Amino acid sequence: MSLVERILSKKLGRRVEEGESIEVDVDLAMTHDGSTPLAYKALREMSDKVWDSNKIVIVFDHNVPPNTVKAAETQKLALEFVKKYNIKNFHKNDGICHQVLAESYILPNMFVAGGDSHTCTHGAFGAFSTGFGATDMAYIYATGKTWIKIPETIKVEIVGENKELSAKDIILYTCKILGTRNIYKALEFHGLVKEMDMDDRLTICNMAIEMGAKTGIIEADEITYNYLKNERNLSDKEILKLKKERITVDEDESYYKEVVVDISDIEEQVSVPYSPANSKNISDVEGIEINQVFIGSCTNGRLKDLRIAARYLKGRKIHKDVRLVVIPASKKVYLKALEEGLIKIFLESGAYVCNPGCGPCLGAHQGVLAEGEVCLSTSNRNFKGRMGHPESYVYLSSPKVAAISAIKGYITNKL
Repeated sequence: MSLVERILSKKLGRRVEEGESIEVDVDLAMTHDGSTPLAYKALREMSDKVWDSNKIVIVFDHNVPPNTVKAAETQKLALEFVKKYNIKNFHKNDGICHQVLAESYILPNMFVAGGDSHTCTHGAFGAFSTGFGATDMAYIYATGKTWIKIPETIKVEIVGENKELSAKDIILYTCKILGTRNIYKALEFHGLVKEMDMDDRLTICNMAIEMGAKTGIIEADEITYNYLKNERNLSDKEILKLKKERITVDEDESYYKEVVVDISDIEEQVSVPYSPANSKNISDVEGIEINQVFIGSCTNGRLKDLRIAARYLKGRKIHKDVRLVVIPASKKVYLKALEEGLIKIFLESGAYVCNPGCGPCLGAHQGVLAEGEVCLSTSNRNFKGRMGHPESYVYLSSPKVAAISAIKGYITNKL
């Protein structure tokens, strides 16, 4: 069985198989300021209560603070939901939902349901985590259950040695290899991901949805447990319990498909409009002039990403024709970046540093693009009109390439 099959089999207490439709208990459910009001409206037609307020997490992150009357009204309705059902796990100003969940809630083997497509991020913990629409989330809030068709699994073996590449480069290249039509598949990552830290694993799983997948997942291991102990302060007793419940896969597992992604001979990657799968070697796009650089998002707004960007920005100024927007993924990341002097480096370079949240990633605020403008972003999507005007252009890269390009005024990895 694949990792997804094993996790769901353990939850149901019997063997399940790919293609089978099952009803499953949800361990954690999350919606944000954009999806909570929609789920709340649907919930009111189903039930006058929620199944377990302690297993629901509400995060304000998409338009924080609200930048339009519509956004303010939306958050007012979401706050009504929080108060009505006494939701204790409410994060009004703590950052992006996926980073908040990673920092405080996700454990291996969980079934996580989120009202956002990038909920697949949490497969980095060895959890089954996926996004649902508003009506589905309402049903989950009412009952604590959902039905799901168990996805077929594609094994993605990342191999090769290339010291120049970041996790973002690797997943952009993987998007190119797999394409965007892996509909309702689970991507089970193997190989080099087992050497990556949790920040990088979160980046890898975050972009599974960009390949059309239901989820991305990585087997929990010592790196997972060390993160939970050192960053989440789980006790030795809690870690020991998780290790005893560890779910692993065998080398001779049978998969729907197996794909080998060899990164040995590629350069740092940049995805060009209008798809993350349009990944190219940086030498093929070097020299394209830019108007904006965005460093942040649920893909690359973590502390490791900010450290990398600051390494290149320290003591330098951004190009006079470029606006650089830096947004830490969470309050926790922001505070650590303050302690380490990273925020000072960004400000002295000429960057805008904004409060934790999604910001310009979805074209909401804090860096919306005008007609014809070009942005180099560390986020996960470069669809047409994604960050503003339909005739603007978004390129995707690693934090390193983004920082260097902000200094030079064009896409490059050379200072």
